[in-house]
Amino acid sequence: MRKLGAFKEFHFQELSDPVKAKAYIDVALEEYQNDNDDGALLLALRDVAEAQGGLGQLAEKTGLNRSNIYRTLSAGGNPRLHTLAVILHSMGLRLSVDFVSSDPQ
Repeated sequence: MRKLGAFKEFHFQELSDPVKAKAYIDVALEEYQNDNDDGALLLALRDVAEAQGGLGQLAEKTGLNRSNIYRTLSAGGNPRLHTLAVILHSMGLRLSVDFVSSDPQ
């Protein structure tokens, strides 16, 4: 159990860096596009939120209900687009659109 705790501590320390947090979420989004596992994406957002002050602080920053954030950022969560946008904004990120391939035509 000690190794898991050490990993989680290291993981959250790394995700407290906004550049690494963005890269982590980017990878989760890419994986979502490959396997449609939205639970993994939501858990990645939760990891970043935990690393950057916790879900309570996220609730304060976003004005969202804390228990709703817990539910939203769970593997079975089903957030509205507005909720995702607010959460990402609180992390200094935003939703964006890009072409699936390098040739948009």
